[in-house]
Amino acid sequence: MTDVRFDGRASDGKASGGRASDGRASDGGPGSLLPSARPVRFLTDAGAAARPRPRYPAPGPDLLRRAYRAMVVGRRFDAQATALTKQGRLAVYPSSHGQEACQVGAVLALEDGDWLFPTYRESVALVTRGIDPAEALSLLRGDAHCGYDPHRHRVAPQCTPLATQTVHAAGLAYAEQRKGTGRVALACVGDGGTSEGDFHEALNFAAVFKAPAVFFVQNNGYAISVPLERQTAAPSLAYKGVGYGIRSERVDGNDPVAVLAVLAAAVEHARSGHGPFLVEAHTYRLESHTNADDATRYRADSEPAEWRRRDPIARLEAYLRRRGHLTDEDVAAAAAEAEDVAARTRAALNADPRPAPLDLFEHVYRTPTPQLDEQRAFLRDELEAEEVPS
Repeated sequence: MTDVRFDGRASDGKASGGRASDGRASDGGPGSLLPSARPVRFLTDAGAAARPRPRYPAPGPDLLRRAYRAMVVGRRFDAQATALTKQGRLAVYPSSHGQEACQVGAVLALEDGDWLFPTYRESVALVTRGIDPAEALSLLRGDAHCGYDPHRHRVAPQCTPLATQTVHAAGLAYAEQRKGTGRVALACVGDGGTSEGDFHEALNFAAVFKAPAVFFVQNNGYAISVPLERQTAAPSLAYKGVGYGIRSERVDGNDPVAVLAVLAAAVEHARSGHGPFLVEAHTYRLESHTNADDATRYRADSEPAEWRRRDPIARLEAYLRRRGHLTDEDVAAAAAEAEDVAARTRAALNADPRPAPLDLFEHVYRTPTPQLDEQRAFLRDELEAEEVPS
């Protein structure tokens, strides 16, 4: 893969006439909605500073060190979860190996009171948000529809249907706007999800009502086995926001510095009352779609090998080391924390669950319906009858 320019400037490094330095029109008209000509990036594939520098403010070293630690922990957690599927401890697991910059960046761009609306692939994002790893895996284990408290963590339940979470995010963001809380909702969605009607309804609603929502598209090239070119004829997925009047941007999703910078700008745009923002991250999943998928059937072996060269953790580590912001001790500490998280995840998932049948009726309605009460009573009688000695 050749090294390309990602900043949208002309080859001489100067902004083209009538456009801002990122390639976007600077007159405030419809062109100001357009994403950069090429995905924004701060780092080369080797982790050196890219030139010319994008116009977005770079995140500080403290935030970048947090991102590095979270990505190291997230990758080890992801590998442990993948191993647990092979041991029969998880029913299914969608790996995000290779997409750690997006998983971590989506969380670190938010404030504690903001809401995250994940897909089924956002397990690393959930752990980064502070959710216990075992609780994050409850859905994928089949123990519960949602193993964590959404209100406590400001994280909606992981969503298996494609793109339905984008509608929920748009509605919640609008509600927060009406209440004047200043909170933002960030909805993650895959490239395949942008072909769903829910995605377009969410964008249209959010744009019309200027809801403080960020739509974060992780374009990893495939909707299971369907390549991007069979999904859309758009120049990029970021252009899908422009038709709805939504400010849009493209970013190198394997560049943690760029992901953090662009998402921070998107969140601030939404929080400041300027309406929704769409960010498309160009990234790649190195593993199969899930443990039930065989990616070798639809992509060449050389493709993952090429993307490993753009590994987000290696790029950020090289960048921070060059600037003296990361030491051998820091790297060792992150690795040790990652192993501790993996060990705790193994221990929790190796314990056999003890489901309580009556819990089926919890969290269905705030006030149970008469039909639900009747069904609960019927099941309780059946369980009590089984306990009576014959």
